[in-house]
Amino acid sequence: MDQHSARTGTEPVPGGEAAAGVYRPPPRPAHPVTAALRRLRAVQRPRPRLTGLGTGLLTTVVTVLGGAVDSFLFDGPGVLFGLVFLAASIAGAVYVRPYDLLAAPVAAPIAFAVGITLTGDSGGGGFAGHVIGVFTGLATMTGWLYAGTALAALIAGVRALRLPSRRRRSPRSSAAPRERSRR
Repeated sequence: MDQHSARTGTEPVPGGEAAAGVYRPPPRPAHPVTAALRRLRAVQRPRPRLTGLGTGLLTTVVTVLGGAVDSFLFDGPGVLFGLVFLAASIAGAVYVRPYDLLAAPVAAPIAFAVGITLTGDSGGGGFAGHVIGVFTGLATMTGWLYAGTALAALIAGVRALRLPSRRRRSPRSSAAPRERSRR
């Protein structure tokens, strides 16, 4: 009686294992609550896509537009300008790519100064009145400036700490104990 002992790989192995030697059960459908939480987590974390220059432009353009609307409605930058600046600083820090995280807290005060300069109150005194209005706006709205810059720095710092380490450990510095050579 001749028995064939070679396996071709297409036949099931006795015991229910696949031909590759590993049994993989069929995938179970995820629980609806678990699937919803995964989708919610994916929505909560935006994918950063802005470069450092893009972050600076976003923060500056949104701040200037907010200042222009505030100047048009209320005759000079005020609370609306500050709130728009805070939102722009936070958005810049959230959407900047990891390589350019330092750009977010740097772009915030620059955007604030440009926004105050372009939309500040001139007081009807020509160029000198505009310069005085810019310095007055910078002096009276420092709370918004510090808050936006601090929030951008805080968000960028937390994001920087959450980045995985880029340095790989060499086999020599692994955690496994090494034996000493005998001489």
